[in-house]
Parts: sequence; C-alpha cells; structure tokens
Amino acid sequence: MRTTEQSSHYDHLDAMSTLEILKGINAEDCGVAAAVAQAIPAIEKIVDGIVERVPRGGRIFYLGAGTSGRLGIVDASEIPPTYGVKDLFIGLMAGGDGAIRNAVEGAEDDWEQGWLDLAPFHVTKEDTVIGITASGGAPYVVGALRKAREMGMLTGVVTNNSESLSTEAAEVPMVAPVGPEFVTGSTRMKSGTSAKLILNMISTAVMIRLGHVQGNKMVDMQLTNKKLVDRGTRMIMEKTGITDYEKAKAMLLEYGQVRAAVDAYLKK
Repeated sequence: MRTTEQSSHYDHLDAMSTLEILKGINAEDCGVAAAVAQAIPAIEKIVDGIVERVPRGGRIFYLGAGTSGRLGIVDASEIPPTYGVKDLFIGLMAGGDGAIRNAVEGAEDDWEQGWLDLAPFHVTKEDTVIGITASGGAPYVVGALRKAREMGMLTGVVTNNSESLSTEAAEVPMVAPVGPEFVTGSTRMKSGTSAKLILNMISTAVMIRLGHVQGNKMVDMQLTNKKLVDRGTRMIMEKTGITDYEKAKAMLLEYGQVRAAVDAYLKK
C-alpha cells in the first residue's frame, strides 16, 4: 500500500477535542522538514540541471493534479513579482485553470493530457518538466514525464512514495517520506506541505544561482505595492549610501528595479 494511503497514527478523531486535534496535526507536521531533508541531494541535481539549461532558453514546467497542481501554480505565479522574471516557471494542472478552484472529475486519470497541455508551449530538450504527485501515480503526471524524458528533457518528480510509477518515469525523483496523514489519505496536509517546501527550494535556489539575488536581497522584484516600494527604497539607500529617502525612492520609481537604479547611480 502507498504510504500516503496508510491509516493515520491517530484514531477516533471525531471524538477528540479541538485542542487534541490541533496538537495531533502539529505533532505530525513536525516531521515534514526532516522528510524533505532526505530529498536534498535530488533537489540539488534538479536545480543544477535547470541552471545549466536556462541560459540556453530552458523553462521549468510544473505539472500536477488537485492540491499538487495548485501548489505548482502558486509557486510559478510568485516568481515574476518576486524576481522580475516572466514565463520561466510555468504551472499546469489537470483540468486546466478551472480546476484551480473547483475539482474536475477524472482530470488526473488521463495518461495523454499532461503532454497535450505542454504542447502549446513548443517545449524543447532544454526545458525541464517537474511532476508533483503525492501518491506518485497520477496518470496526468506520469504520462507527461514519460514523454518528456523520451524527448530528452530533464524530468523530476516531487512525491511522497519512493516506489511508484512517477519515480520510475522521472530522471530525478525527489521523495519526501512524510508517512500517513493525520486524516487518512488527506494528502493536502503533510504531503502538500512537503511539496510546497520542495518547490520553494527549487525556485528560490534557481533564482539565486541565476543572479536575481544580491547578498540576501531580491534586487529584481516588481514594485507591486507600497511595502515593496519602501523595501526597494531602503535597499537602494543601503547599497549606495544615499541618506535621502525621497531621492532613493525617486530613483527606484524612475528605473523600476533596485538593481537598475543602483547600477545607474554607481555609473555616474
């Protein structure tokens, strides 16, 4: 039986008090980071492979169904505002955009649809496909991984079962063995948390390696709200030695990015 389908370590949940439920969930969550740590060598391999391919035009596609698909879309959608890079990380999920809010019956059971969803992007061998499937057996993901690997693309999978169709299909399996869920089979919990952590690690490490972070600062972030304008202004002040807040802010708004503003100032 798949680990993600094994019975919870807890029983009689419906008889528990609120405090007992919360403490039980928290106790289970405490082991997630340790499970993710076991996947770090594989995560390193996928990150290094991506960093090698991006300068040659490579992109990163996340594919998943249900919770897994939504997590991929969330991670991909946060890259443009955080790092100022568009169309590099692309999230796709079984059932299309409509499935983000509402489950689409049977969408993950189609072996061909994952690859069909990739086709409009005219993928090449420089692209990377990362499947996300807690169980490791979602046909939508497995079918796409098999085809992508056959086409010479770098393939990885984020999963919670070490022996599955997806770990056989992907070149780089990233397995986080979180064990049974608090509510049996509810993989939006520990399994989903582990996937979120791994996706954060992949995208953040890639962006750092590609030069979108200087020191510990996001120098290419988009100025989408007042908080980020303020943060960017203070970053400029720190990097240039400018003490006038309004002057630094005006520079930021003129150039649109911390990196561009600082570079322009230092060239004067």
